[in-house]
Amino acid sequence: MLQLSVLRDQTDLVLAGLAKKRYATGPADVAAILDLDQRRRQLQTSHDSAQAEANKLAQQIGGLMKSGDKAGAETLKARTAELKQHTQSAAAELAQVEKEQQQLLYKLPNLPHASVPEGRAAADNEVVREHGAKPELGSDAVPHWDLIKKYDIIDFELGVKITGAGFPVYKGQGARLQRALINFFLDEARAAGYTEMQPPILVNEASGYGTGQLPDKEGQMYHDAKDDLYLIPTAEVPLTNIYRDEIIPVEKLPVRITGHTPCFRREAGSWGADVRGLNRLHQFDKVEIVQITEPEHSYAALDTMVAHIEGLLQKLELPYRVLRLCGGDMGFTSALTYDLEVWSAAQGRWLEVSSASNFETYQANRLKCRYRAEGGKTQLLHTLNGSALALPRIVAALLENNQTAEGIKLPAVLHSYCGFSQIG
Repeated sequence: MLQLSVLRDQTDLVLAGLAKKRYATGPADVAAILDLDQRRRQLQTSHDSAQAEANKLAQQIGGLMKSGDKAGAETLKARTAELKQHTQSAAAELAQVEKEQQQLLYKLPNLPHASVPEGRAAADNEVVREHGAKPELGSDAVPHWDLIKKYDIIDFELGVKITGAGFPVYKGQGARLQRALINFFLDEARAAGYTEMQPPILVNEASGYGTGQLPDKEGQMYHDAKDDLYLIPTAEVPLTNIYRDEIIPVEKLPVRITGHTPCFRREAGSWGADVRGLNRLHQFDKVEIVQITEPEHSYAALDTMVAHIEGLLQKLELPYRVLRLCGGDMGFTSALTYDLEVWSAAQGRWLEVSSASNFETYQANRLKCRYRAEGGKTQLLHTLNGSALALPRIVAALLENNQTAEGIKLPAVLHSYCGFSQIG
């Protein structure tokens, strides 16, 4: 959530940032928020003045009663009653104005970092670098949805029977490969200094608002109406909310945590070839890394997170590229996002497997996640997160890129984790 002080003091900068993110109603929403803020401050001043006058009169009434001036006391009592009614009315209107202002603030996306390129959609994203040679497959190469049937390692039809489309069942070597990748990613994160956590996969509404999934992505989340709980779309939500309403001691910064969870996304409106096989699922596994840092260190932290994710892809021997997302393709809460994509040889296209983002103070302002700076004043922290990594498209690329006539040859780093070196 953007800070009111930024909207008041840097209005032109805010409007330029919202335009870069292609947020069409930015000028109207900012104007409405500033109008409400002016009304809020007027109401607060009026309320406080009336309350102060009432307090002063209360002292005077006591003195008049002691002196026997009942008529004077009654006059002041009448004025005090008027002031009480005024403060109650002002407090009620103030609460309503603050509620309206908060709802409008929730609607505003984060402002993009200065390095974010202009652009409307994915085609305008900037390729920062590319690593690894794309494998050349034979004419008999097939996409992963055919390979999983051939080797009987994932069953989509069984998932439909049990739950519905987008909920696959992993079998045999497929299940063991999933477990191997999870353990490999967690071990690598711990070696990089992240503390492993195992958070809940259901969160309350406050947690959804804290990290910005609500109200922006309400339609994409699975919701249990009876208990008013949401299945998490990413471990970012419970992991970051650990520090909601917390003042973190400076000596405990930066916070570095990691966790594996299943993730659940409705993916409403998704269709076409891009969703075939493992390309897009309603339930999938992911290892997340999260950092919470002092503002001056956050972009260096983002660089280390991207380097960590690249290291995983290099060890998996997957060709990849790093993209800096343009303003029109960025997430609602992000100030700067790098996407990492792997090359899918059989599909002949890039598949996104990770996003690493710096949210600056946007989430921290919602979360009230702060630290006490030098001098004792509390300040908002910066929050960051990255997928390290999401499994489905990693599995798809591993299967497709490493297919041979004898089976699917797995990268050496996974052999000890899987207990086998090839599938089939």
